[in-house]
Amino acid sequence: MSSKIETSALSRRAFLRLSAVAGVGAVLAACGQATPAAAPTAAPAAAPTAAPAAAPTAAPFIKLEDLNPDGSSAQEVEAIKANAGSKGPQAPDVIDVGFTWGDTAKKDKVLQAYKVATWAEIPDALKDAEGYWYGDYYGVMTFEVNTQVVKNVPQDWSDLLKPEYKGQVALAGDPTGSGQAINAVWAAALGNGGSLDNAAAGLDFFKKLNDAGNFVPVVAKPATIAKGETPIALRWDYNALANRDSTAGNPEIAVVVPKSGSLAGVYVQAISAYSARPNAARLWMEFLYSDEGQLLWLKGYASPARLDAMKKAGKVPADLLAKLPKYDSPVGIPTGDQINKAVDAIKAGWTTVVGATVK
Repeated sequence: MSSKIETSALSRRAFLRLSAVAGVGAVLAACGQATPAAAPTAAPAAAPTAAPAAAPTAAPFIKLEDLNPDGSSAQEVEAIKANAGSKGPQAPDVIDVGFTWGDTAKKDKVLQAYKVATWAEIPDALKDAEGYWYGDYYGVMTFEVNTQVVKNVPQDWSDLLKPEYKGQVALAGDPTGSGQAINAVWAAALGNGGSLDNAAAGLDFFKKLNDAGNFVPVVAKPATIAKGETPIALRWDYNALANRDSTAGNPEIAVVVPKSGSLAGVYVQAISAYSARPNAARLWMEFLYSDEGQLLWLKGYASPARLDAMKKAGKVPADLLAKLPKYDSPVGIPTGDQINKAVDAIKAGWTTVVGATVK
């Protein structure tokens, strides 16, 4: 029998979308589900590297439909509201959104609860107790270092203040608007006397960095890192590790989780309350949270929700673990309320406290 899945080309989740779709198709076919779920409609940021585009070919009965490749989490939730009661192709069955949007969508009553078979292995901090949303993966803020330019690789936040790093430290965006940059400032707070409830310490740290001349107000991306324009970039680990692989040693890239602490950025999955294909949506979730689905995230260098449990059970291949940064640094996982407060504080305080315009 044939099955159909409607999904979107999501830059942040291209890896999983292309890799997982064949696997979930097999599960659905085995279960006799005729019309699988429409997958997420949008994404707010870049993420794990894409799997081969030929992946869907392995399941020719699957149809991919791009709904809103460049949309935001807000637009994903709005798509559920706008298509409530509709069984048309624009009605999403599942969404993948930024952490705070899980609670927002639950309060708006646009989600339905479902707990996957591996529910107990998802940390409590990464899921709604009633099952309305659940973390799928998270990134950890790191130092991405061009070792061709930077011979002495910094290991902690305090190192970045050393004179040898003058004009070398950069953010991956403007902290008055870029999520990755905002989280980098917040991560700095955790290693400089701040906390998940006190992001101001991160602003103070970047003021020192800027005053010392070590901060360069240029948006860090693979090209600027390779050229040495931003040889020390603060970026999510999955972005940094993917770039390390793509450069293939030219230049050599080191990826470091700062010793005194860093921050996790979490994304969550949820099923629409109005899903026209709820059984297929649940099967999609079962696949994403199975060992196979979780390892797909990890292959793209995003930390899956069940990572700790899978490590303890010996379910993560040794060759895959060898590619990941080795660290025992504390990593903060904020609540939705903490995220909202920190984002507001950093966006409002960057210009007055730090005074650097990132372009």
